[in-house]
Amino acid sequence: MKPGLIGKKIAMTQIFGDGGNYYGASVIEVGPCIVTQVKNAAKEGYNALQLGFDELEFRCVNRAMRGHYEKKGLRPYRHLREIRVSDTEGFSLGQKLNVGAFQVGERVDVTGVSKGKGFQGVIKRHHKRGGPASHGSCFHRSTGSIGQRTYPGKVFKLMKLPGHMGDEQVTVRNLKVLRVDPERNLLVLNGAVPGGENALLLIRTANPEFEKRLKSQEARPAAAAETSQVEESQESAE
Repeated sequence: MKPGLIGKKIAMTQIFGDGGNYYGASVIEVGPCIVTQVKNAAKEGYNALQLGFDELEFRCVNRAMRGHYEKKGLRPYRHLREIRVSDTEGFSLGQKLNVGAFQVGERVDVTGVSKGKGFQGVIKRHHKRGGPASHGSCFHRSTGSIGQRTYPGKVFKLMKLPGHMGDEQVTVRNLKVLRVDPERNLLVLNGAVPGGENALLLIRTANPEFEKRLKSQEARPAAAAETSQVEESQESAE
């Protein structure tokens, strides 16, 4: 099984395809990630890998983390992430995982923390319509009514109101891998990923069920075009 890898968002750019079309692309520095701990079902109750990213000096970590690394004979890392795997066979302590694990055309899921927008109103936060813009209206970008009469006499939970927006964990699914550069540890994905520059990301292989669904959707227009061509040829023959 292919585990996920930790990366860092570099920037966004444009990539030109074979047909002359260009795509908005995200450039991510992925790995190298070091396996700092291997957990198995016999001891911990589940199979997982603990990965380290962005090497540090020992003076930059506290005593607890220093002991964690020294006991395993490894260097400390700025970021640690635990990734579940179905089987830990083939992985060992100190093993280096890099961007070469991904292939062009593959679909991946990217998890990160979105950009913080601060306190925002309902129009930007929940895409509400707002009130009239003119004709003496005093109701432009306000929330509007949020309650009823004496009964129930309260504001229901989950009401869409102004509040803090962004700065939360987001997963973007089924992004296509456009390019892989193992020499510079770069991964280029089609589309946007959460966060700004230098945002920490977790890149994992997409769910196979989603890939099957995408392939079936892509195959439908081609099949429809083939049937239409066959019908046209039959009509012309008649």
